[in-house]
This record gives sequence, structure tokens and C-alpha cells, in this order.
Amino acid sequence: MFNMLYAQIGAIVMIAMCIFAFLKGGDVERIGAGAYLLAWFASILVQGDTATAAIPYGMFLIDLMVLAVFVALSWRYRRTWPVWAAGLQLMTVMSHILIMTDARLPITSLYTVMNLVSYLIIGCITVGTFWAWQERRAAGLE
Repeated sequence: MFNMLYAQIGAIVMIAMCIFAFLKGGDVERIGAGAYLLAWFASILVQGDTATAAIPYGMFLIDLMVLAVFVALSWRYRRTWPVWAAGLQLMTVMSHILIMTDARLPITSLYTVMNLVSYLIIGCITVGTFWAWQERRAAGLE
């Protein structure tokens, strides 16, 4: 997976976002970044097992769990970024469903959507972390 340049750049961006969220974010941002980082590692492990399978059910379950985490965060906390992240994660889950229903779409286009959406979710968590950090600075808590 890490033999391609865009995968290496994505890994660096992912790790940098998580470090930023863990250092400067609030509880919501830490939970979101932790869940997304855990799902990222789990998907790396599952991808090796499902490379020969026609339908990656493991990836689907991981993405479904991440969707549940983002929905729970948006339900529980009054932040906007989990709502956006949940909506974007729903696009990934729907792409999995399209693959499972054997829709007559090029599979590479669905994988491209999933990859691009993952970068947008990283952006949502980063922006949410920045906003939480700035709110604490404005309140004099940091």
C-alpha cells in the first residue's frame, strides 16, 4: 500500500492530523481522530486479507463503524464537523453498498470516491480541531 506516492502523502497527512487533534483538540476531536486512526490501521490489515475477495466485507464493516462513531459524536456534541464527517463517511458506506449490489459502475470510480472522501474527512477533523483550539484560546483556557 505504501509503495505509491499518494499513499505515502496520505499517511503523512493522516498522522499529522491525528497528532494535531490529540495535542490541540478537545474530547470530541480526540475521539474522532482516534476512531479514524484506528479504522485506518484496521483497514490496512483487512486490505491484505480481502485483496482476492470480490466484495471487501471487512472494509465495509470498518467504514460502517466509523459512520456510527461520527453519527454518535454529532448527536452528542454541539459541533459541526462531526455532521460533515458523518455525511462524507456515508458516501463511503454507500459506495460499498453499490459494490455489493453489483451496480454497473466502474469499480475504480467507487474506490476513487472513497479515497477522496477520506481526505475530506481528515480535513473536517483538522478544521474542527483548529476551531476547538481557537475557542479555548479566546476563552483564555490555553
